[in-house]
Amino acid sequence: MRKYLHQSLSPAGTVYVSRFIFASVSNLKNSTFLTAMKVFLASILTLFIFQNAHSQNFKAELRKLNGQVEAAYKSKKLTANEYAKLKKERSAIELAIEKALADDILTPDEKNKIHSKIVRSRKRLAKYKTNREIY
Repeated sequence: MRKYLHQSLSPAGTVYVSRFIFASVSNLKNSTFLTAMKVFLASILTLFIFQNAHSQNFKAELRKLNGQVEAAYKSKKLTANEYAKLKKERSAIELAIEKALADDILTPDEKNKIHSKIVRSRKRLAKYKTNREIY
């Protein structure tokens, strides 16, 4: 729990809040208050778990997309030119991710731009699979 509190508070604040919560729980005698405190702690823990699970992992999404591109190219659903275009787009997405992570903070604007690039690439892959370019 201290690890999750540390993300939203300063280290001194984390220690203070952790000690307060655990001291409060250990000194309780009223069962109603104890039950309420357990529910409160369980809800906080659940909130932190879902917050971590919901966070976007752009590198994993990009790996998945790259696997789909490779599979489509191997099964001859993509031409060499389409494959090259998707690879170029993938490198542009990787560059955008690296730039966004350079300061270790992803702003909502950066997240939206990266996400839209990945979605655009997915749509382009779907289009390339069904509509073949003719040369």
